[in-house]
Amino acid sequence: MDGRVARGEQTRASVLLHAMGIASVEGLDGLSIGRLATELAVSKSGVFARFGSKEELQLATIAAAREVFVDAVVRPALAGPPGLERLWRLCSGWITYSRDRIFPGGCFFASVSAEYDARPGRVRDAVAAALAEWSALLRQAAGDALQLGQLVPAADARQLAFELSALVTAANAASVLHNDDTAYDLATTGVLDRLRGLATDPAALRR
Repeated sequence: MDGRVARGEQTRASVLLHAMGIASVEGLDGLSIGRLATELAVSKSGVFARFGSKEELQLATIAAAREVFVDAVVRPALAGPPGLERLWRLCSGWITYSRDRIFPGGCFFASVSAEYDARPGRVRDAVAAALAEWSALLRQAAGDALQLGQLVPAADARQLAFELSALVTAANAASVLHNDDTAYDLATTGVLDRLRGLATDPAALRR
């Protein structure tokens, strides 16, 4: 039994890894149990037993992509002190995550959010929840920086978080569409300029 369980978990992990790559390029609608079974040379019944339906496969893929994002971007940023440094780490970590093509289609959530933003249902709700977590994390970091006196009193944490997210997301879109990584340099400059423009000690942020 232990051997079968281990093989089953390995199959599930392999399926999800492949599914995340496909979805980042083709969207979640590009996933199917039959396709994954064929491309991974595993039994269709084995894949079905672990997911049950296309929708459950899509939801599991979103959850797996969220964990990849947390490991690549969130945890390293949270290892730093709260406030301005953490806010910068979140943005620079996101840029690295997209630039390094952890997912072949760039940011997984940028791809699938465009696919599902106007389609109600469980899949859309899962994508929206993951993106809401990211937005809330940026707002929290900006709010902490404000409370710590690291941003000028007139700074608006919600507005700042929105602008920073827009910069990094635009870099991802430009890079994926035009195959031009200079967009990440532009985003990095934009993020730093915005943070330094609001920082009480601009010299605290160095590249």
